[in-house]
Amino acid sequence: MKIVSVCGARPNFMKIAALARAFAARLEFEARLVHTGQHYDASMSQSFFDDLALPRPDINLEVGSASHAVQTALIMQRFEPVVQEERPDAVLVVGDVNSTIACGLVAVKLQVPLIHVEAGLRSFDRTMPEEINRLLTDAISDLLFVTEPSGIANLQREGIPAEKMHLVGNVMIDTLLAHRELAARSDMVGRLELTRGEYAVLTLHRPANVDDPATLGRICSALEEIQRTTPVVFPVHPRTRGNLERTGWLARLQQLRGMRLTEPIGYLDFLKLMSEAGVVLTDSGGIQEETTVLGVPCLTLRENTERPITIEQGTNQLVGLDPARILAGFQRARSGQVPRRVPELWDGHAGSRIADIIARWHRERSA
Repeated sequence: MKIVSVCGARPNFMKIAALARAFAARLEFEARLVHTGQHYDASMSQSFFDDLALPRPDINLEVGSASHAVQTALIMQRFEPVVQEERPDAVLVVGDVNSTIACGLVAVKLQVPLIHVEAGLRSFDRTMPEEINRLLTDAISDLLFVTEPSGIANLQREGIPAEKMHLVGNVMIDTLLAHRELAARSDMVGRLELTRGEYAVLTLHRPANVDDPATLGRICSALEEIQRTTPVVFPVHPRTRGNLERTGWLARLQQLRGMRLTEPIGYLDFLKLMSEAGVVLTDSGGIQEETTVLGVPCLTLRENTERPITIEQGTNQLVGLDPARILAGFQRARSGQVPRRVPELWDGHAGSRIADIIARWHRERSA
């Protein structure tokens, strides 16, 4: 079976790594990897391929940054001849970035079956571009692989046939568990002169949080208070850095004694930072999942989450964007009032389950 897998942005790389290993372990797969170039610089792309020992992409579309419409259109334009030339038995996409929906649309319009890994997640907030990408990709996919029970319920409600959906676990957690021992050797915590359990890690990149000066200001106000007692390591996303600079917050944060602003950090070093943090603050979906497995308290700086199992069973708190709520959540996290349970099937074998189901599905179609 010839399968073309697509990755484009930083969260995709961790998911594709687990699938690449699973496909490579099975003789029935001829796997091809396409990198759209949605994230393209060394800190957001190349270092992840190195850390995760990902195979070099067979094809790089090199689309770069642009508006949602321009980027999606350019990916489609460049991916179409790839599908026409490769003639795969299926195209596989992961997650919810622009590369996901763009390549999915190309595949189905060329009558190539589409596989979506991490299907069914819903924030029920259509102001999020990722929510639109998730809804549309699931609607056109032939196989949908789901990380948590809420995803199955969402797909059922949307009328997706039961035979298309499979609860398999979380490929991002496969990658975390496979690299945890290697990440433990990182000296990142020592380099930043931090003490295990006595610092916070922050990631911030969603347009709704960083593009609106008022919202960004509220988050930064909470950080001013947190850093008084707890050092905060903040690897600054390029988009976020530009907005912090425009609003004057970059210089203000840099002057705070407890803030450690850095460039984006590679996967292994960041995994080490997360695993030894006292608390993580984030607007990322994947980090909500990773901290749940690591047992590290997580504060999600959003009003909703498409990963509710991290709140129901894990270490995650949804604290919104109000400084008072953020600080209250921080105090709860530091007091140890956070449960810890790892969701079912988040065991490091989701990629293998997916590969087995795809192989069986292909054999049945070919019979």
